[in-house]
Order: sequence, then structure tokens, then C-alpha cells
Amino acid sequence: MDKITIPSSKSHTMRALFFALLARGKSVIFSPLNSPDVCAMCRAISSFGAKVEYFPGRIEVRGGRIEGAEDVIDAGNSGQIYRFMAAFAALSSKPVVITGDASIRHNRIITPLLEALNQLGVKAYSLRGDGGAPIFVQGPIRGDHAVISSPDSQPVSALLMTLPFVPHSTKLFVPEVGEKPWIDFTLSWLDRLGLSYQWTDHFYFRGKEKLEGFTTHISGDFSSALFPLVAALLTNKEIEIENLDFTDPQGDKEVLTVLTKMGAHLETTKTSVVVKKGGELRGIFLNVNPFIDAFPILAVLGCFAKGTTHLYGGGVAAKKESDRISTIWQELVKMGACIEKQKDGLLIRESTLVGCEVDSHSDHRIALALLLASLRAKGKTTVLGTECIKKSYPHHELDFNRFS
Repeated sequence: MDKITIPSSKSHTMRALFFALLARGKSVIFSPLNSPDVCAMCRAISSFGAKVEYFPGRIEVRGGRIEGAEDVIDAGNSGQIYRFMAAFAALSSKPVVITGDASIRHNRIITPLLEALNQLGVKAYSLRGDGGAPIFVQGPIRGDHAVISSPDSQPVSALLMTLPFVPHSTKLFVPEVGEKPWIDFTLSWLDRLGLSYQWTDHFYFRGKEKLEGFTTHISGDFSSALFPLVAALLTNKEIEIENLDFTDPQGDKEVLTVLTKMGAHLETTKTSVVVKKGGELRGIFLNVNPFIDAFPILAVLGCFAKGTTHLYGGGVAAKKESDRISTIWQELVKMGACIEKQKDGLLIRESTLVGCEVDSHSDHRIALALLLASLRAKGKTTVLGTECIKKSYPHHELDFNRFS
């Protein structure tokens, strides 16, 4: 049986680097994801005073000093850098400016975080006045409570990771938040590092936390695992996907349950999942908010499933690297899909796709989804802009060639 090793989790790698910046002494991160976003995060924490060294299979970080940034922080295409570094910057009294690419400047949600930081006594605002990057942040955090509601989990996660280190107690009220599994994921990092918090109808942080250097191993990324999983289903190939930890709190592992409900034959071990031949795909009625990154690939899968697939609850997908509802709809329509765009999702009927030229819109999730669509499309499909896939799946070409 053919085997594929999944790349390490980007979300784990980014949180490990964030906490390594705050930890006194040396932190060692084994098996980090090697991607442009991770490199940009390393540059960001270096600008804030961390010393970062790269070695084969690991990154070593010496942190523990809260300083202002030496220069403008360039988040590149990373929403995590954008939000996480904005919250971290609020710990210092020195002004910080954060910007990024066109997606960061015009499409990513930051206003809920800026409003919460202002409630905490921080100067935080959009320099253009349009709610987007570049943003200005100047701490320190003086207030003791804030309220934040956000359809995107990252602004909330940014505060959850930062408030333990404020020199006084704080309360964070979160009346509404999307992508809740990612909040649980962030809290798992606080738990593993021994950072104190209480969660009732709000979050309470006692503050004054001191974090010592730590060692961690980054497990495989369940979001990335969906790519070869669906490729195997579409080509009726048996394959084992390795480097997965089913005790990991990543919310996207629940997509495996979704695939099983759609007719996939899957077998799991402690560290892998085997895709068996012979599953007939069926349409599904599905709230995609808990695993929003899977939205584009599930849309493609719906094109090849018997009956109708209704993906709903995905409104926040419009505020990712691209407007994923519109872009995946637009590109699949080009290929002949029977697909209807809705406010917060898509209605998809079994379709016969025809190869053509399609565009990733510089979005790695869209690019991966369109590559999967090409596996069952009649004729040649050209996907423009696949270089963005390196953001989360650096060796995707090698793995994709096993199916094409």
C-alpha cells in the first residue's frame, strides 16, 4: 500500500513560535512546518527581540523579553501573524505597525481585535481608517476587561494567548465566536504550558505569568490530510496517510467523520488513516463552521457525490485568503459544476466537470481544491497560481503526482 506523510501543522507551529517569544531561555520546536508563513513568523518574533536559529528538523528560539519591534511587521499572507502580533504588541509601550499583502490589507478581519485592545487601554487602529492593515498598536494593556465577538477565531485566540502575560488580572467576555474548535485548540496550548485561566461565562486571567523555555514536537496537519484523503476517494485508490495524532485537539480531524457519513471507507490507527477502495460518495447537509478550512475541498467533493450537498454556516470563509465562497463557486462553475452560491455557503448537485483554465486567487485552500477537481474532470485542467500551496503543503506536487 502506498503511504503519504502529511506536513506538520501550521497552526501548532505558529503558536509554538508565539509562546517561544514570551518564554525565558531556549525553546526547541521539533518538526516545524517549513513554509513561507512560518518563515515570516520567525522574522516577526526576531523583530520583537527573539533570537531564532534554524537546524535540520527543528527551530530554536531564545525569548523572554517584551520589546517593541525594530521595524514594521510584515505579516505577508498570514492572518495568524497579523492577529497574534497585534495582540503581542499591546504588551509593550513602544509603537508597532503591522501590515501584509493585499489579502491582509483588504480582506482579513481585524476590527474586533482592535476594538478589544482599545477597551484594554491600548492605542490600536487602522492607519487608513478602513478597518484593515496597516494597523498601529501601542500598549501597554492597562484595562482589566474587554468584550470581543468575532466570526473568525484568530482575533479571540490572539487575546487568549496574550492576556496571561499582562501584569494584572483581566477578564475577557466572548458573547459570540465562530470556528469554536480553534478556541479549544488555543486553550490546549495554555493547558500544556501551565498558563492559568478560568472559563465560566467569561475568561479570567490572573496575569503576571512567567513562561520558561520549552520543548515541543509538531504533529501532522489534519487540514492538509484532507488533500490526499479526497484524492484517494476521487481516484478510488487505497492509501495510508501518516503523521497524524488522533489525540491532538485539531478541530479539522472531525472532517474524517464527515467523509465517513458521505460514504468513504476509512480505517484509523493511532498515527494514520487508511483510505479503502469502493466507497460511493453521497451528498450531505453540513454546517462547515467548525472546520471552515475544509470548505473548498468539501465543495469539490460535493460535485462528485450522489444527490445534493448543502454546505452552510460558512460565512467567515468569505474573509480568508480570498472570498472562498465566491472563488470556489466561480472556478467550479467554469468547470461545469451544478452549484448555487448562497450567503453562507453552497448548494451543490452531482456534476460532470470539464477541464479548463482555473485560478487559485492566490489562496492555498482554493488551489488544493481545484487540483482535486482536476482529477475527475474530463480533459486537461490548468490551475494558475499553485505556488501559494507552499504556505501549508510544501511537498504537494510529489503527493499529487501519485494520483494524477
